[in-house]
Amino acid sequence: MKIKRLDVFQYDLPFSGGVYHLSGGRTYTSFDATFVRLTSDCGLEGWGESTPFGSTYVAAHAKGVRAGIEEIAEQVIGRDPRHFDRINQSMDEALVGHLHAKTAIDVACWDLFGKSVGMPVCDLLGGSTNEPMRVISSIHGGDPEDMRRRVAEHRSQGFMGHSIKVGTSEREGGPSLDAAKIAACLADRKPGEFFLVDANGGMTVEHALRMLRILPDETDIVLEAPCRTLRECQSLQKRTNVPIIMDELATDDDSIASIIANDLADGIGLKISKCGGLTRGRRQRDMCLAAGLTMSVQDTVGSEISLAAILHLGQTIPSQYLDCVLDVRSMVSGSVAKINAPIKDGGLMAPSEPGLGIEPDLGLLGDPIASFEV
Repeated sequence: MKIKRLDVFQYDLPFSGGVYHLSGGRTYTSFDATFVRLTSDCGLEGWGESTPFGSTYVAAHAKGVRAGIEEIAEQVIGRDPRHFDRINQSMDEALVGHLHAKTAIDVACWDLFGKSVGMPVCDLLGGSTNEPMRVISSIHGGDPEDMRRRVAEHRSQGFMGHSIKVGTSEREGGPSLDAAKIAACLADRKPGEFFLVDANGGMTVEHALRMLRILPDETDIVLEAPCRTLRECQSLQKRTNVPIIMDELATDDDSIASIIANDLADGIGLKISKCGGLTRGRRQRDMCLAAGLTMSVQDTVGSEISLAAILHLGQTIPSQYLDCVLDVRSMVSGSVAKINAPIKDGGLMAPSEPGLGIEPDLGLLGDPIASFEV
């Protein structure tokens, strides 16, 4: 089987809550999504997606995704999509870095492989645990009682995990307001719920320590991406007993290896587009398992196509090491693909259909904005 054609699609995914508020005063109202369709010489199609969280979250942006794909496309046309390591090697030879641009192609290769052998991607990634995966919400910053209300709304929809965004500036209320947000979100906590406090790298060590010291000692949370640099996170880790999860600073094999070697974290937030797709995601999964780190499997944001990649990778992680998966559908309005993945009893399962198990809406996506072929 060979890749005969590569098509690129663009679509704007509106944020479902109007305005998304992140630390540092960052706001977002929609997300620029890029989709790739690979067509093989036997007529099968594989789909992948890369949707950066704007251009101020990590070193990625939507126009860069599409420019990167243009640099890479000729290197993958004519190759066997099932040779994942060779595909990634050829992409790296054509373009250094820019993992977000390589993600959609890599994921589409896995979709093609699954369809060619009639198996879901999770089986090809190592096999399904056949256990429902706890789903986490994304509770952007706001008034504490408003955040408490949004946690309750997600709880009523079956979410068993909640990612609470903090990192309020001193002018807006600082550590005291962040602590109040956490307390409000945890006020109605139910048995089995998981709370992740996420600063997206937006706090200083001082800010984080002041916030944590306001909270009661028995507050059961994990703190994700508290500070901008590894040095700051390490400084904070030495002075708190709250588990630290790395996300924005865990971007590739090298950074995760460094985090493990220096014992800088208790868990890792694996995001499919941030780590470059499922091939690299599989490798980083195994590195974390070998080191005994827990994981959440997410993406920066995205559609049902991103969700499918999240679910298939998450489905291969033993439950004691999987904190949660992110249902990106809750973050955006509308639907670009069909997927059989309902939330049941607070959990999600990967689709059982071959490949990713998605069916894109071509009427919605329209014509490709770029195409490459033999």
